[in-house]
Amino acid sequence: MLRKIAIATAAAALGAGLLAAPAAAAPPADAGAKGACVQAGIGTLKDLGLLQAAAQQQIDYSTLADPVAGPIFADLPEGSFLSLGQVVKLHTSSPELFAWCR
Repeated sequence: MLRKIAIATAAAALGAGLLAAPAAAAPPADAGAKGACVQAGIGTLKDLGLLQAAAQQQIDYSTLADPVAGPIFADLPEGSFLSLGQVVKLHTSSPELFAWCR
């Protein structure tokens, strides 16, 4: 009898956890927009033939940055060689910096 109660309790706890998991795992409402911004940025690098150079951290992003005219709306110092990971993070944290995300 005690074993049946323990199994029923474990099953109930597991079921409650499974019901709560989808809500906890749901992405934020703007996750789609951030993903689209990242994809647009990667597409831009690809269209410009710069994706491999970006992956090898060989792009000085200051040459693409202008706080007024863009396409990267920032004031970057000369020699701003960012990793592709850093650029992707900027697309999710500050999409307003990029013309293709506006």
